[in-house]
Amino acid sequence: QLKLVESGGGLVQPGGSLRLSCVASGRYLDYYAIGWFRQAPGKEREGVSCASVNDGHTVYADSVKGRFTVSRDNAKSTVYLQMNDLTPEDTGVYYCAADRYGLAYRCRADIPTGDFNSWGQGTQVTVSS
Repeated sequence: QLKLVESGGGLVQPGGSLRLSCVASGRYLDYYAIGWFRQAPGKEREGVSCASVNDGHTVYADSVKGRFTVSRDNAKSTVYLQMNDLTPEDTGVYYCAADRYGLAYRCRADIPTGDFNSWGQGTQVTVSS
């Protein structure tokens, strides 16, 4: 069974950067698209970014385009989320998850949570001065 563990969160000032990591174990990471999601207090979980299995296809929410970059290193079973120019609106618990469909899945523009399972435990990101 695939298990995902996030790390790299923390407290950062506005305009700062963080790099989150999502490490997979139990199954080969390169079978799955990996989505990044976040949940702010009192709000629903929302899709932030997604990295498809093949051809480098990636998707970003409009709110993070140009600031966040997702990348995957299948050899290290790790997917990264580089977050630059952070704002207080980026505060929340960040989760990674694997798609539930397998090799045929290609990330969708709206990054729906229902397309994903095998969620990690989350890592807190706080952007504050």
